[in-house]
Amino acid sequence: IEVSLKRSVVTGSARKMKDNAADWHNLMMRWNKLNEDGFNVAEKIVNIRLSQSDQQLLVGESSSSSSAAPAGGAAELEDECCKLQDVVNKMVAVVTKMECLMTSQRGIQDLEEFQFGPEGRKVPQFHTWNTKQFERTCGSLCDAFRSELRLKQTILEEVGHTVTSDLSVVLLSCWLHQPFNPPQTRRALEALLLETGHRPL
Repeated sequence: IEVSLKRSVVTGSARKMKDNAADWHNLMMRWNKLNEDGFNVAEKIVNIRLSQSDQQLLVGESSSSSSAAPAGGAAELEDECCKLQDVVNKMVAVVTKMECLMTSQRGIQDLEEFQFGPEGRKVPQFHTWNTKQFERTCGSLCDAFRSELRLKQTILEEVGHTVTSDLSVVLLSCWLHQPFNPPQTRRALEALLLETGHRPL
């Protein structure tokens, strides 16, 4: 009986790049989950702030009923802001891991330049990409998530203090739709997964 193993053994730099591609996928899935969680918390914060603002308009500041309501609302607001801070802290950890992947990819690039000269390896490690293309793709992913993280940190600072519904909608929309993380980012990841064999051609 003959048994043929179709799976090729990937070693060295190629193995590291393939592992890095899988890590990129896992980190982006983690980011997406955190983005969803953060949006839900930010939405609660906006609703609390708008409710507090409405109460202050309806009930005079000197009224006895207004002193109890904002106190309870303030505690709830603080609790939700702490939850959002926790989400952003986890996003910081995700971006830090992405930066480590970028450092790893640069190391592979430097090693290949040392081994093969400035032009790098003549034969691709996988299908068509050279190592510089991997580095460019990883760099664009890292830049997108760094920028998106800065936006999240700004929203975190502002959302608990915003009392106008228009600005609240803008902040929530920016959190949800991630303007620095456009569909091209997802396509870049898919190209990376295709190139490394994680997705079938």
